[in-house]
Amino acid sequence: MIQFKALLIKELKEAFRDKRALMVALSFGLLAPVMIMVMSQFAIKQAVDNPAIYVKFTGAEFAPKLIKAFKDENILAFVDAPEEEKRVWDDRNVGVKIPETYAQDLADGKPIDIILRADYNEKSLSAPLRRIRDEIRSFSLSIGYKRLLVRGIDVKLLRPIKLQEQDTSLPTSNAMMITLILGVYLMMGAFVSGQAISIDASAGERERNVLEMLLCQPVSTLKIVSAKLICSSLIAITSVTLMLGLTTVSVSFVDLAKIGATFSLDGFTVAALMMLLIPLCFLASSLQLFFAFQAKTFKEAQSTVAMLIMIPAMVPVAMMLMDDKPAWVEWAPISGQSILMEDLFKGLPVDWAAVVVTCSATIALTVGLVIILAKKLTSEKVVMSLS
Repeated sequence: MIQFKALLIKELKEAFRDKRALMVALSFGLLAPVMIMVMSQFAIKQAVDNPAIYVKFTGAEFAPKLIKAFKDENILAFVDAPEEEKRVWDDRNVGVKIPETYAQDLADGKPIDIILRADYNEKSLSAPLRRIRDEIRSFSLSIGYKRLLVRGIDVKLLRPIKLQEQDTSLPTSNAMMITLILGVYLMMGAFVSGQAISIDASAGERERNVLEMLLCQPVSTLKIVSAKLICSSLIAITSVTLMLGLTTVSVSFVDLAKIGATFSLDGFTVAALMMLLIPLCFLASSLQLFFAFQAKTFKEAQSTVAMLIMIPAMVPVAMMLMDDKPAWVEWAPISGQSILMEDLFKGLPVDWAAVVVTCSATIALTVGLVIILAKKLTSEKVVMSLS
């Protein structure tokens, strides 16, 4: 126990001695809440507000009522665009062409071809084009209803079935964009925050010949690996805790009432999240140490370990694309934490059996990696980075 305590103090001193690496480790916890706040405000603005769209109309004089309907929805002519926005909308080059025969075709009851011209692969135009299409369809539908009314036909005949939708989700479930972003950031924080410490404690010490001297001491490799693991994990846990605390403050500046949502992190939610994240921090550190020790140089370790950051980012995305999730996904490390955190953010009851199994699987995988790594450190190939 005395040996392990000495090793842990040594690792902590090494970690806190490099202030720059420590700031890099904690920077994710500081910056992530700010990014969540900014992204949430932008997403809410896009979902609720109707920013002006400036369209290059051709033949606007032939359809004054259609142009007025566009104007009512803040879809304006390009000539009316303010100077600071003209260049942007000129580059976007959204055009609507109205034929000269519009009025005559409308009177004769003939279909009218209105051409919407734009670059449909441009992501920034997805929302504007959707609004233009919706307005044209709505205007066309209103004309069709009026034609039926003139002929004495009840327009209700077009809707024999009326669907009444009742949303049973809790108000906290409406803040899905925040919960999804926060869940991914929390898991990434577990992987990112301890990365620099893990690499320095493994490949860094090997290049400085500290590892060789450490292994010459009468101490087991299991204790050495465990001390490095705890040191790196403590930094990751500190960063994740900091992120949770700052997120509670930053989200309070987001006006969720615009989308009818609420979001809060009470004591119970934070405690449950930490139960899920602490084993994940240990798993992330064990993976980083394992792959860093396999690398031959410090630079190779940085490149290899950096790839691990993609795991917590890709797993939630992969699960979103799954129509039918296998049962084991709810119990496996990372995917299980992601599902449970999503339920917590929604305000749903916690499945404690899933929490126990997921955390146990994560801890078991961590212990397995530590034992394997401890055995590998008895080999000269790993210690001396020999091929």
